[in-house]
Amino acid sequence: MTQEDVLQLFKESGALLQGHFLLSSGLHSDRYLQCALVLQRPEVAEKLGAALAARLRAIDDDPDFVIAPALGGILVAHEVARAARVRGLFAERRDGALALRRGFCIQPGERGYVVEDVITTGGSTKETMDVVTRAGGIVLAAGSLIDRTGGVSDLGVPRAALAVLDIPAYPAEDCPLCRTGSRAVKPGSR
Repeated sequence: MTQEDVLQLFKESGALLQGHFLLSSGLHSDRYLQCALVLQRPEVAEKLGAALAARLRAIDDDPDFVIAPALGGILVAHEVARAARVRGLFAERRDGALALRRGFCIQPGERGYVVEDVITTGGSTKETMDVVTRAGGIVLAAGSLIDRTGGVSDLGVPRAALAVLDIPAYPAEDCPLCRTGSRAVKPGSR
């Protein structure tokens, strides 16, 4: 699956939004990728998950699990795990920090991929990586459907994305859209 194929799926589902958005990272942007609109179609979610699993398996093909931060990454983790034929987990916020809940566990020495729907700063991915390492697990690689950083975010592990875009994001105080009087809307999950 090429980057153009992925972006076409986003366009067809109305998931590539234009406007003034407050991202879950706290940054502002003129474009937002609403992955839920793409992933609502199981056949598309399965296809995207399989494509991301293939790219991650090219890095290291022996994971025991796939994990994502809730909420946006849950379907991605499920579909990548399905393609890799391993457990699919997610981390949730408890007292403001990501943690394993619902009986999920990672045994010391288990190896896994950390996946996400969209990476903007890498913050949620890094937090999820910390969940894995605190449990004694090993992060083999990180992956996302979309990388908004242009591929420059350093996560400290190999990574893969189905589409790498350079979409600027700004702190509120430096946002050119805010300077025009526009107000950011928050379409995300946090």
